[in-house]
Amino acid sequence: MIKIALLGSTGSIGRQVLSVVRRYPDKFKIITMAAGSNAVLFSEQINEFKPKIACLTNPEKVSQIKEIPLGTQFYYGENALLHAVDSEADIVFDAVMGYAGLKAVKYAIELKKNVALANKETLVAGGSLIMPMAKEAGVNIIPVDSEHSAIFQCLNFNANKQFKNILITASGGALRNVPIEELEKVSANDALMHPNWNMGKKITIDCATMVNKGFEVIEAMWLFNAKRENIKVVVHPESIVHSLVEFDDGAIMAQMGVPSMELPIQLALTYPERLPIENHALNLYGKTLNFSEIDKNRYPCFDVVDRAIKLGGVYPCAISAADERIVELFLQGKIKYTEIAIYLEKVLEKIENISVTFDSLEYVDRLSRIIVDEIYKIRGSL
Repeated sequence: MIKIALLGSTGSIGRQVLSVVRRYPDKFKIITMAAGSNAVLFSEQINEFKPKIACLTNPEKVSQIKEIPLGTQFYYGENALLHAVDSEADIVFDAVMGYAGLKAVKYAIELKKNVALANKETLVAGGSLIMPMAKEAGVNIIPVDSEHSAIFQCLNFNANKQFKNILITASGGALRNVPIEELEKVSANDALMHPNWNMGKKITIDCATMVNKGFEVIEAMWLFNAKRENIKVVVHPESIVHSLVEFDDGAIMAQMGVPSMELPIQLALTYPERLPIENHALNLYGKTLNFSEIDKNRYPCFDVVDRAIKLGGVYPCAISAADERIVELFLQGKIKYTEIAIYLEKVLEKIENISVTFDSLEYVDRLSRIIVDEIYKIRGSL
């Protein structure tokens, strides 16, 4: 029985983790759970799974927790998340969005717990700190993103295996066929209409802008000890090939499957064993697979993130935090879609590089969001 500490239980990834536990109750047990603001759903979850510890980080939503199971310790507030990183857990499944997820991974490593990682900020902002910590502690960082799970599978679950190049696939997002000259007119609803994937709002917008692919490049660099020049991004509209690995002899291994997070989520908990997932088979009959280079004119945000990669230091952290706030503004209808890249560029210009520490990353995370708001005040609302 694998004991799971689940962080971010009410989000898209967290809900699917719980589906895996329901599917195989003899193999998995949720011993701690944490959520952010969706108190109503969280209340249902803790009464179903009856964890030892339950944590809600938004104190304003506590009144919506109507019943706490007997034997469950309940914590709330900004630092409640760390209570869910429990010493009894066999694995910490980090599906939290934002910088808080990095703090949780740091604490999990200090407790020498393996981490199934679905939180981008951990490696985008803090990869230079987290990966050496994990190596020293003998902790495995198991990728959950479909792209990095695919790479992990192509490497036969050996993150240290030698390869020539990594090829990360990108769907192109919801706006991939919209004429470039019309992109400034698109709404948040337009950008959220992803043709292949059903995901949260933030990640769906990041798919449309290709910011997420820049972040995935950073993650791949840390997860697989890869240089930037050995990572390529290819646009693959069908979302059947989830990523590929090229080897020195010219062979290319690809992992294919339906566009769903169920497989990488379950595999993060079961590998190297593969367990059945009902109605998850891929039918290749009649399918055509297409691959192309990124159109830099359509996806200027990718170039901005790539520039942050080359600058290194705290710049990836700055871009990650800024993007979160910028996407909020876009979802609220306060800025145009085409302004997202402009805001990201301005944040890069205003941030000064400093030594990377956990304290400096937290400072840059806060500062980048403040800079976004200051830019918004100057540029004005739509």
